Amino acid sequence: MTTLRNILSALDPASDAALVGKRESIALSSLRHGSTLAGALPALRGRSVLIHATKQSAAATALIDLDGIARRIVLCTPDLTPAQLAMVAETAAADAVVSDGPDPLVPSLPQHQIAPRAAPASLPPESDAATEWVLLTSGTTGAPKLVRHSLDSLAGALAAVPVGEGRRVWSTFYDIRRYGGLQIFLRAIRGAASLVLSDAGESAQEFLARAAHAGVTHISGTPSHWRRALMSGAAELIEPQYVRLSGEIADQALLDRLRAVYPRAGIGHAFASTEAGVAFDVNDGLAGFPAEFLDRPRDGIELRVEDGTLRVRSQRNAAGYLNRSEDVIRDAAGFVDTGDLVELEHGRYQFRGRRGGVINVGGLKVHPEEVEHVLNSDPRVRMSRARARRNPITGSVVVADVVAATAADEETMGALKRDLMQSCRKVLAAHKVPVTLSFVPSLELTAAGKLVRPGA
Repeated sequence: MTTLRNILSALDPASDAALVGKRESIALSSLRHGSTLAGALPALRGRSVLIHATKQSAAATALIDLDGIARRIVLCTPDLTPAQLAMVAETAAADAVVSDGPDPLVPSLPQHQIAPRAAPASLPPESDAATEWVLLTSGTTGAPKLVRHSLDSLAGALAAVPVGEGRRVWSTFYDIRRYGGLQIFLRAIRGAASLVLSDAGESAQEFLARAAHAGVTHISGTPSHWRRALMSGAAELIEPQYVRLSGEIADQALLDRLRAVYPRAGIGHAFASTEAGVAFDVNDGLAGFPAEFLDRPRDGIELRVEDGTLRVRSQRNAAGYLNRSEDVIRDAAGFVDTGDLVELEHGRYQFRGRRGGVINVGGLKVHPEEVEHVLNSDPRVRMSRARARRNPITGSVVVADVVAATAADEETMGALKRDLMQSCRKVLAAHKVPVTLSFVPSLELTAAGKLVRPGA
């Protein structure tokens, strides 16, 4: 049985690979013998344990300690309200909470303290059964769903690093307590690589400056993360070998901008979700994915398009939801319906948006992303958001918020607005053209690094 602890046991003691936080750095080799949680592990063996830490480094340390010891680990996101945390504890039949804070999070449960540092101790033997990993879905406004995985399903997409590849330093804008960030954490562990962790309180410039100081070679984030980095002017601080995008549609304009900034880097975008797992990577510099991905299963991943949505079947799929028999992850054929709409165009499938995100204009459908694609294609635009506004005649109309790449005077911005509207009228059907276009200084992102969309 593979666990994080026995992966680290193979690490060269002289390795300089580390988890690098904003204020601390922890050598991976020092964590294979346990952390400050070690004394509590005998009591947590075979138990269901919530990990709820303020620091990503503490959460990462807890994962290393508890994998192979606990029966179930529930990786809680930092934005849970007390009511949501109580619900998660009840659903997971939690026996204890591991935290790096002093205040009791779930008063009815024992709380064990962890600090992001090594504290070698005598560790209990691993459990007979593999630990169940439970992740929380992102983007929910009410009770989050608890998605069941194993270390094998989470790490199934991670190939071993070829000998001679050289020293890798990973970094990610994501929080490792969410699926996208957890994938990068596991890549670092599997590859004996350092990982520079982001911090919720720092700007893109501060984070990228830290990543540059650590010598980052591989870095990931959502398209919105990357648009913000480009807008901040800090993207040039790093010289990565590989840039990865996931979590949102990677349009051609953004891929081209990243190629211009990082001409020597590999630029790739991946499709993954908490339920479906990692489905594929695209590394040819083009938006969308080749139609041949459906015809020829790759790495045991089968893809299907049904009713316009992408479906995925593989060993990387989640096992199911925890204690929610009414919610089925797989269909009768074993495929996960991702809810992502795709359309075949010149031998390539292009993502159109989420099935639940459609704007209804007088009975006609508009995907916000297709409007944003037109707006973002103008090099004078850094990012945009299309949204619905109520209308007494059509029910809704489309409006758009735009962040310009650079500040300019009123006349210049007026010319940009006219050009953008003209582009929309030229490319889009009349009902898809924004009735108003407003310039804004910034657009809010969710905790998962995606654009905040009204009603999502």
